[in-house]
Amino acid sequence: MAVDAARSGETFTSEQAVRVMRAACRATGLDDRGAHLIRLGENALFRLASVPVVVRVARGEEYLSKARNEVGVSRWLAGEGFPAARIVDDLEQPLIVEGHPVTFWHLIVEAERKATYGELGGILRGLHSMTLPGGLELPSFDPFDKQELRISRAAIPEDDRIFLRKRWRELRDQFGALEFETAKGPVHGDAHVQNLMVNDRGEVVLIDFEAFCFDHPEWDLMVTATEHHSLGWQSDEQYADFVRAYGRDLHDWHGYDTLRRLQEFGMTTWLMQNVQEDRETADEYRRRIAALRNDDAPRDWRPR
Repeated sequence: MAVDAARSGETFTSEQAVRVMRAACRATGLDDRGAHLIRLGENALFRLASVPVVVRVARGEEYLSKARNEVGVSRWLAGEGFPAARIVDDLEQPLIVEGHPVTFWHLIVEAERKATYGELGGILRGLHSMTLPGGLELPSFDPFDKQELRISRAAIPEDDRIFLRKRWRELRDQFGALEFETAKGPVHGDAHVQNLMVNDRGEVVLIDFEAFCFDHPEWDLMVTATEHHSLGWQSDEQYADFVRAYGRDLHDWHGYDTLRRLQEFGMTTWLMQNVQEDRETADEYRRRIAALRNDDAPRDWRPR
């Protein structure tokens, strides 16, 4: 379903996202009054005040296939009883507003505590043991699929753009030489602990299915492995809990360093999309791009 002429802008700001969210609510009969922006990242997330619904606005129509996959994955996981975010079933989804795919999700009322790394390892172990149903066609994991869009559109210095494209080509060559020994299966594609929520019943719930795919499980393990071994974002005890729950430490695999470099590259290009939003984001981007230019330098990166 489309509202107005589809058009993809060169930038994606919080003001633009608000306009799209309001139009999407009008089209579906939802009340947008009092809605507030939860997060502006790969998508803009809004919590409605009138009903327990979260509105998710993607950056452009090129993300439509991902939005459709999200809807399909949510329906599949709901049918399996897997603890995961649920779409609002009685709305036609995804909706296209001014070239932006929009989806609507049931609000997860959070408990006071956050999910642990042990719980992340357990959720991923369960997910990777599942079998995709017939009719749910998912892509392979592609660490490069959004990079050209990000590099082209970001408000960054031109010499950064040149460097990132050069690094992108180098990483593609390394990626092509990777050899996996594991079987393919359902993969979340962005499996960090912030994509888990603990609801008010104490259940740990998996969220954010935009990168969901059918591929090797290493793609899910690389996130926490990189955050620990390269960035130092978890304590040794937290990471040990993750490894015990899942049953594997990716750091011991011969392809870890390639996946680590791919993860750091993606974390940097994800962040740079919002360098115009505030000074903290711009400063963090400068830290990350400087580290990419010196692969042996310590990573003094801050979570965003």
